[in-house]
Amino acid sequence: MDRGTVGSAQSGRLMVEVREEGSSAVVTPAGELDHHTADLLREPLDECLAKGLSRLVVDCSRLEFCDSTGLNVLLGARLKAEAAGGGVHLAGMLPVVARVFEITGADAVFTVHDTVEAALADGDGDG
Repeated sequence: MDRGTVGSAQSGRLMVEVREEGSSAVVTPAGELDHHTADLLREPLDECLAKGLSRLVVDCSRLEFCDSTGLNVLLGARLKAEAAGGGVHLAGMLPVVARVFEITGADAVFTVHDTVEAALADGDGDG
């Protein structure tokens, strides 16, 4: 039985919106970030970095689930952004997603904010 394709994942399980806010890109994944949908987030993050937007704010307020594959996408983006002189800031994590970051220790390597506005205001705090 087919559990879904990337096409169905894009239309149903994960949607990603990207907007520019000054020198930052705000990336908002909505839905479930897992093995089947990880590329739907990886590609826009890579595109932002390719455009020279090395400061990425990931609005997690609509992210309902994140597994290890999704976590690896964010960690990979963090390494690329830091190499370009920027960073990845996470904002508005729901408790179920925040728990994954706590359990794995990933919360220690990201700058985490309560809101997107707070992440954008922390413009000098990359690292």
